[in-house]
Amino acid sequence: MDYRRLGHSGLWVSAVGIGCNNFGAKCDEAATRAVVHACLDAGITLFDTADMYGNRGGSETLLGRILGHHRKDIVLASKFGLPMGEGPYLNGAGRHYIMRAVEDSLRRLRTDHLDLYQVHRPDPATPIEETLRALDDLVRDGKVRYVGCSNFAGWQLAEAEWAARAGGTVRFISAQNEYSLVDRRIEGELVPAANAYGVGILPYFPLANGLLTGKYQRNHAMPDGARMTERPTRAEEVLTDRNWTIAEKVADYAAARGHSLLEAAIGWLASQDHVPSVIAGATTAEQVAQNAAAADWRMTAEEIADINALSDL
Repeated sequence: MDYRRLGHSGLWVSAVGIGCNNFGAKCDEAATRAVVHACLDAGITLFDTADMYGNRGGSETLLGRILGHHRKDIVLASKFGLPMGEGPYLNGAGRHYIMRAVEDSLRRLRTDHLDLYQVHRPDPATPIEETLRALDDLVRDGKVRYVGCSNFAGWQLAEAEWAARAGGTVRFISAQNEYSLVDRRIEGELVPAANAYGVGILPYFPLANGLLTGKYQRNHAMPDGARMTERPTRAEEVLTDRNWTIAEKVADYAAARGHSLLEAAIGWLASQDHVPSVIAGATTAEQVAQNAAAADWRMTAEEIADINALSDL
């Protein structure tokens, strides 16, 4: 496993991270334990969860129960901001909620600090200055080491950067957004902004909800348990003719070089200079091993250019 610096910080993360959104949902405690230990065996150190994962709190609770003495060996990241209940005081990025949310996450995770605390999505009702000041206080209090954002647009990342500079507060070191061979929209604005400010991109859904695993075939029924069968609306967004064509072309390209489509999808992301770690979910130890091994394909500039061309439809 390769390890890289996360953005402009001194925090090092594994080239592949584990997305913990399945814990407490598709994965019960036994399955979660198997995935966690497979990650540790594979050298994966970045564990990315959120307060609302696992039916609101389930993912953090299981991680806190399972990690034990391994807590010191990993980079533990969580997020806040999505609704954790009804009413106006259980969501958002205002100081009032942030102070409550972090305490709840620390309690569930059975830890005294988070290595990375991320705003799950922009909060238009709260000035970014208020959010950054609250996060700065958490860093000063030792409850959080670094801060990041998720689902921000390029202009929102720039706004946060300049607000942090003006206010003398902590700066975001990471931006987590959907990014894959079939969804490269962030390359237009977010990636240039992140490069300008030294912010690392953490892609989620790198396998496009399973399309880029190579397990699905165009015009064939989905296998039992496939994620797409559980989310028909998402399936309509992802399983388009364009995306099928990209998957098929990249699969052929990868096969000619002795690799799988999954290895191409993760390897392409992990080979980008602006991507320190690829956040990939898993429900089995086998999936963890496949995801971790995929980052071993260190693509040349020519290979990256080839795949860029194949996926730029």
